[in-house]
Amino acid sequence: MAVNGRFLLRLLAATLAFGSCGAGAQTFPAKPVRIVVPYPAGGAVDVMARVFAQKFSDAWGQPVLVENRAGAGGNVGAEIVAKSSPDGYTWLMNTSGQAIAPGLYKKLNYDPVKDLTPVTQLVTTSLILVTSLKVPASSPKELIALVNSQPGKVNFGSTGIGSAPHLNGEMFKAAANLQVTHIPYKGDQQLFPALFANEVQYAFVPPQTGLPLLKSGKVRALAVSGTRRSSRLPDVPTMTESGVPEVQYNGWIGFFVQSGTPRDIVNRIAGEAQKLLKSPDVVKYYPAWGVDPVGNTPEAFAASFRAEVEKFARVIRQAKIPQQE
Repeated sequence: MAVNGRFLLRLLAATLAFGSCGAGAQTFPAKPVRIVVPYPAGGAVDVMARVFAQKFSDAWGQPVLVENRAGAGGNVGAEIVAKSSPDGYTWLMNTSGQAIAPGLYKKLNYDPVKDLTPVTQLVTTSLILVTSLKVPASSPKELIALVNSQPGKVNFGSTGIGSAPHLNGEMFKAAANLQVTHIPYKGDQQLFPALFANEVQYAFVPPQTGLPLLKSGKVRALAVSGTRRSSRLPDVPTMTESGVPEVQYNGWIGFFVQSGTPRDIVNRIAGEAQKLLKSPDVVKYYPAWGVDPVGNTPEAFAASFRAEVEKFARVIRQAKIPQQE
């Protein structure tokens, strides 16, 4: 009887354990959720976060609040989430800058790969290679020929050292063996006037800010850096189509949580995000945001994120970009 009693206890424990699988996801969320945006209020990521926060709140019946924690290129907010409780109630909405950070900074107070779990990539976008209207080039090949005819006299601009536009410029420079000078600016408000005045001859710019410039005829688009043409610029070829396949960059915005968060809760967040990405109330924003929806699985996002961390670290090394404090 004693043996049977112990057997029954073990059987009961196993049954309870099995029954508890997924219980966290079934009861989640039971209190307010916060989305940490590691950039100032009013920016592209913040705007997107507030749309998704409202839609998650509507779907779950719990407040989903946006908290802006800007600083150190997004690392302040990322560190807050990395060191938060692993209960799924604190999320990070970040960009591909998170994949750049490990290779760019000398020291981080968190490990972007080990301390954060990718939940889902929400959207993707590509950068647009644009030139000053004063530059006589209408394709990447013509731009390459122009640079080669004036070695060391052509400048390309970016929105800062180690930014995605900078790294794309470095990939283009290496792929075409260009002798050009990189001039970093503090942001679009400084870069664009320099581009209009031909102080820098070309730059890679995000669609959120680049599309209005193209519409107003202030710059010329030569190519997009993504693996496929932009739905907003269907007539503009990719860098691969233009003969520079080494320059491939698909920017993204996605959700992360603390690495110890239970998998069933991670899947619950990802599943709801995937539904929202197809909602007409969210789809209507894509043209203005200049993005295309993704909504992949946590596993797929984690794999692409790790690959990008390695890729950007290699680009930074090869371009001899000094690591930032």
